[in-house]
Amino acid sequence: MTVDKDLLTAFAPTGVLRASINLGNPILAGRAADGSACGVSVDLAGALAAKLGVPLELVVVDAAGKSVDVVSQEQADVGFFAIDPKRGATIAFTAPYVLIEGFYLVRSDSPVTSNADVDKPGVRVVVGKGSAYDLHLTRELQHAEIVRAPTSPTVVQTFLEQGAEVAAGVRQQLEADAAGNDQLRLLGERFMVIRQAMGVPKSRGERAAAFLAGFIEEMKAAGVVAGALARHGIRGATVAPAEAVQ
Repeated sequence: MTVDKDLLTAFAPTGVLRASINLGNPILAGRAADGSACGVSVDLAGALAAKLGVPLELVVVDAAGKSVDVVSQEQADVGFFAIDPKRGATIAFTAPYVLIEGFYLVRSDSPVTSNADVDKPGVRVVVGKGSAYDLHLTRELQHAEIVRAPTSPTVVQTFLEQGAEVAAGVRQQLEADAAGNDQLRLLGERFMVIRQAMGVPKSRGERAAAFLAGFIEEMKAAGVVAGALARHGIRGATVAPAEAVQ
């Protein structure tokens, strides 16, 4: 698709591409030694800005819900999110570029030994407020109580402080938080596959959404996504399969 004036206006109405970067998901982004944001999402944002021929500005947030908000409110032009129907009310998603897993974490002596044990009365499940797994579990859990931590990186801390029964989150985040603590363990199976995609405000129009969808497929096919995962040392995440662009 040709990058013309109308498309540039749709993506960068301020003259720069403002990309929302969520530091709450360690698969996608983190802090470099100098304090700047880095990671797979930052690399993809830079590639998109280069393709459009505009400067890049990062809008850095610490939680998925905040990233959704800044894009929905058009304080950023694009963002990186897990696909969810609730978010789809205001954001046009691409196909996923990365697949990651949602897992449960419990105490080592917990009677909860499988995912089937989680959705029971008296079980409190701590999630990151506004995260993909918060939205998913809010729909799926019928008996357990959901407790919302401020951000995904604070889930385990909240779980421990409140004496809750289960913590839910991205597998790698939970593994990192539990490292060296033999009082914690992950359950043996994922409860969801989180489909990470790029998104643009629906108000920017179908042409912008189609361009972004094509960009993501190009990044997957060219090995850019796989290269970014490898470069940033990300394990446990896989490049999503190619999908046809309409």
